[in-house]
Amino acid sequence: MKQYEVVIIGAGAAGLMCAATAARRGRRVALLDNSKKVGKKILMSGGGRCNFTNRIVEPDNYVSANPHFCKSALKRYTQWDFIALVERYQIPYHEREHGQLFCDHSARQILDMLLSECEKAGVSLVTDCEIQTIDYSAGYRLATRQGDYETNSLVVATGGLSIPTMGSSGFGYEIARQFGLKVLPVSAGLVPFTFSDRMKGVTERLSGIALPVAISTGDRTFSEQMLFTHRGLSGPAVLQISNYWQPGDTIRVDLLPGESAHELLGLWKKEHPKGLLKNLLARRLPKKLVVELMSLYWSEWSERTITDMPDQLLKGIADHLNGWLLKPAGTEGYRTAEVTLGGVDTDELSSKTFESKRQPGLFFIGEVMDVTGHLGGFNFQWAWSSGYAAGQYV
Repeated sequence: MKQYEVVIIGAGAAGLMCAATAARRGRRVALLDNSKKVGKKILMSGGGRCNFTNRIVEPDNYVSANPHFCKSALKRYTQWDFIALVERYQIPYHEREHGQLFCDHSARQILDMLLSECEKAGVSLVTDCEIQTIDYSAGYRLATRQGDYETNSLVVATGGLSIPTMGSSGFGYEIARQFGLKVLPVSAGLVPFTFSDRMKGVTERLSGIALPVAISTGDRTFSEQMLFTHRGLSGPAVLQISNYWQPGDTIRVDLLPGESAHELLGLWKKEHPKGLLKNLLARRLPKKLVVELMSLYWSEWSERTITDMPDQLLKGIADHLNGWLLKPAGTEGYRTAEVTLGGVDTDELSSKTFESKRQPGLFFIGEVMDVTGHLGGFNFQWAWSSGYAAGQYV
C-alpha cells in the first residue's frame, strides 16, 4: 500500500498545476494518469502551439449554472501569474487577435515546464495507471494496475468527454456520483454545427470558404471567422456560439458585420443602377457564397439589374445578409468538441478550496466540473486557476 498525503487523478493541465502547487507546500503528492503519455490536450492545443491563456480574462468568459463560482479562483491565480511562469522558463510567446497568447515554437514547452515544476517539487508521476476501484473509510483507498494507494486528499482532474481519442472518459463523473455529488447534464462544447436540410448541400458546396461574421443565438453574439465545411459550419465564431446553442435553436449570421445591408443595397441602386446584385455583392462576399445566396433568395432576378428589383425584394435580401437564420440539425459531438459543457455541479463544491461540501477530502478541478471557457485560452486558464486554488488546500 502506497501512502500519499495527496493523490491526483489525471495528469492534464489542471492536474499538473495542482500537483506542483501542493508539492511546493511540502505535501507528498502522487499524480496518476491512465495514459502512457500525459498532457495530450496541451500538445494538440492551438495547432501544436498551445493557446495557454488570454490577456483579458473575465468571469463572463465562462459558462456555468453558477456564473459566480469561477471568480474566486480566477482572482487568486490570474493570467499574469501564468504568464510570469512562462517567462521564467524563457518560453517565447506571441499575442494573436482577441488577446490570445500562443507559444512561438511548440506546445511541448508548456508541458515540459509543468512537468519540470512537478519534478522540482517532488511529485511522483505514475503513468499507465488505470484505476479499478475507489473506496472511502476515514481516507481514500485506490486499487490500480500499478498497486494500491491511500490518501486523505483525493483530487479528480480527469477532464470531460471531449476528443475521446485523447483518452477522455466520463470517469470523473462516475467518481462524483459514487460519493453522492450531483452531476449536471453534459454536452459537447466549442464544436462545429451540422445540417440535414438544404443547408447541408450549401455547406458542402462552399466547403473551405471562410469569412468574418457576427453570429448570434439568444442574447449572445460573437464576431469572428466562420468556416463552411463538408459537414456544416465551423470556425472560431461557430465554436464560440455552440456553447450557448441548444438543440432546436436557430442561429443568426450577419454576413456583413458592422454594415447595414439595407443602406448598402440602397447606395448601390443609386450608384450602380445597371449592375447585377450578384456582381455587386461579390465585392463584399466570396463569389461562391453569393451564388448560393442568389439561388436561395433571388434566383428569378439573377440577370435583372438592381434597379429592376422591387424594393420589397431588396429589403428581404438585406434582412438575410444581416440576419441569415439557420437551424443546425446538431453538432459534430465529442469527437471534435474542444470542451465538455456541464459536469460536476459547482454547488457541490467550495469555490475557495474546490473540496466537496458533502464528502471530506474529495476535490474536483478543471473541465470535469460545470465551468466551461470560451475559445481563446480561457479553458487552460481555468485549469491553471482551479488547479492552483485546490493545490493550496489539499
